[in-house]
Amino acid sequence: MGCYDIDVPCPMETPHIDALAARGVLFRNGYSPAPTCAPSRCAIMSGNHPARAQKTHVVGGDPPVAPVNARLVTPWYSGRMPENELTLAKVLRQHGYATGHTGKWHMAKDHFAFPGPLDQGFEFTSHRSGFDVRGVQSGMENRIKDFATDQPSDPYRLDAEGFPTDPVTAASLEFMEANKDKPFFLYYATWLVHTPIHSRSKPLLEKYCEKLGVAFPSDPGEWTLEGQKNPYYCAMVETLDHYVGQLVEFLETTDDPRNPGHKLIDNTCIFFTSDNGGMEGSGKEVITDNAPLDKGKMSAKEGGVRVPFLVAGPGIPAGKESDVMVNGLDLYPTILSMCGIAKPEGKHLDGADLLPLLTGAVDDPSLVLDQHGTPRTEMVWHYPHAGATSFQSTIRTGDFKLIRNYDTQAGKVPPLELYRLIETKNGKAVRLDFEEAKNLAAELPEQAAALDARLTEILAEMQASLPYLNSDCKFPLPNKENVPSVTEHKVDGHTVTATFQEHGARVVRADVIYAIHGGEHAEEWFRAVGEIDNGMVKATLPPEATHAYINLVDENNFLVSHPKPVPAAEKGNTYASAAIPLGRPAGVAPDGTLR
Repeated sequence: MGCYDIDVPCPMETPHIDALAARGVLFRNGYSPAPTCAPSRCAIMSGNHPARAQKTHVVGGDPPVAPVNARLVTPWYSGRMPENELTLAKVLRQHGYATGHTGKWHMAKDHFAFPGPLDQGFEFTSHRSGFDVRGVQSGMENRIKDFATDQPSDPYRLDAEGFPTDPVTAASLEFMEANKDKPFFLYYATWLVHTPIHSRSKPLLEKYCEKLGVAFPSDPGEWTLEGQKNPYYCAMVETLDHYVGQLVEFLETTDDPRNPGHKLIDNTCIFFTSDNGGMEGSGKEVITDNAPLDKGKMSAKEGGVRVPFLVAGPGIPAGKESDVMVNGLDLYPTILSMCGIAKPEGKHLDGADLLPLLTGAVDDPSLVLDQHGTPRTEMVWHYPHAGATSFQSTIRTGDFKLIRNYDTQAGKVPPLELYRLIETKNGKAVRLDFEEAKNLAAELPEQAAALDARLTEILAEMQASLPYLNSDCKFPLPNKENVPSVTEHKVDGHTVTATFQEHGARVVRADVIYAIHGGEHAEEWFRAVGEIDNGMVKATLPPEATHAYINLVDENNFLVSHPKPVPAAEKGNTYASAAIPLGRPAGVAPDGTLR
């Protein structure tokens, strides 16, 4: 976006977002809670760090399994935000706010799985099946031909400025109009600029072809020019900017029934941020380039987690910039503070209240207090998954950022990477190594070790799940010959027991991964911690459980699964097909075969 230009002007034109930035505070060190979308969305709405919530990546809710050529196994992680979570929307609704969600949800195993927006505190949502599920981002059969028109019958009809109509934005305006006479909370989760990458406006696509100096696309299936040379993506960014402008214009031009003589904008706070860094490519598509930041979505590098973060509203100074670190986790406590709502008793919040910073000296980090009431000086990310860069945990403290790599690939990847992103001089942040190009771990081993120890401490407090070594890996791994084995299992109602034998490595943890709706399309897997006693594991599961796997973890961090689940790419059915059946679950015939 224009307001975030660092080295060279970006080709995308974003006048409305730039104006929003000028209306309030722009944060140069804004971060998403995770490098992918679903965990960040759940973190924003729940206030819980993804590592604490065991929601560290998209989808989830499957048994841990890895192909035989993988050294590491992704740990179990949840497929959903818990249905009983005290979300930001629930708290605001309890205090008289109308609550509306529009656009993307994906805080459950799939887009329409339970629990959805109406289960999590929203009384209005655009989240329904049909042509408008992704709004203007619904797929085009041919992205160089199937453009929107100006015909009244066209659901994406072009407006007077040549932009396509977006059902998601229209639903947002509908919600605000219907609730303008009361306090309202709108979670506008636009699908732009998510895949699929396309523009429904042919004039806009032609504009960016000309601006970028590229020919109008002839092949709708791919775009291979590197850098910020994708005219579809540039058009998408400006289209998003147009919709932001529509929302702000509504607030600027609509009278506030509760404040005669004022417009809604005078009593509305606006946050603009993202759930992860830019996706640089997918398949045959080069989407964008996050330079000078390294990598993008699915990486703990700056390109994967550094995001826009703008805040504007009454009492917030205009035209300010701040180098203070902020995070999507801060939205929950900050919004409660803005609304004069006390934190619910017993509710844990991993973010910080930014209101003292926003209404005070916006460049003073001491105004951002952590949950213990002390100035926040560190931020942590946990991504125990394969991705743009695989299996990482990260901590940023002051000027420095440490990345811990769990898969070192026999020395090809260093265990620790230490970067000095900035240099603070006289309270001002001076750019040093945004690019994360110079690993200082060897030069500053004591500092790297101290940050690594602190990272371990924080992850342990959050009971974060770390990646396991793969006991089925076809390649030699130290101590793989010492992994334990399950010798027998029994099922008594919904109590599962198993005996195991150790072969030189002690069993330190046992989980029972169980399914509800096993064998069906809605199959979802959860985790119960098993009791270990004298070579036996025991766990009592909920009555709705239909299938189970037993997972043993030994002292060398190897994972052993019983029975062995088939990797998703090979299973051709469901994980339940290889699991322990609990009684005769739904979807399973008396002979044990799937119906």
